[in-house]
Amino acid sequence: MQSLKIESAIIIKLEKGEEVVSTLREWANAHQIRSGSFYAIGALSRALLGYFDPQARDYIKIPVENQVEVVSMLGNLAIGEDKSPILHIHAVLSSAAGHTIGGHLFEGIVNPTLEVTFFPFPEPLLRRHDPDTGLKLLSL
Repeated sequence: MQSLKIESAIIIKLEKGEEVVSTLREWANAHQIRSGSFYAIGALSRALLGYFDPQARDYIKIPVENQVEVVSMLGNLAIGEDKSPILHIHAVLSSAAGHTIGGHLFEGIVNPTLEVTFFPFPEPLLRRHDPDTGLKLLSL
């Protein structure tokens, strides 16, 4: 992974084989960044998406086991109650046939690159456990 600050944004380039969520979390920790939003484009060799089922209060997992283009990836970064960084990422992925699938991104393996544009916020965002959903939701 490489990164470059340009005015109010930070460009992050993930390399082949890097895992998206853990790499971005490690980057945020290393640079002491506690909140922000981002978008990304690139490609993945595989991914694990999810669809939140409010009745079950859990995610239905959607494995993607083939090479896909990242048509759109959006997300934000906040800190949890334990002060650890929490990434909330959604992605739309496209197959070679042009079929798309999307959802919450749990995991993605980069191939060959993922280009992320990150916008840090001056104040930290906080996520707290919500007893109604079981999720860690933004606390504003």
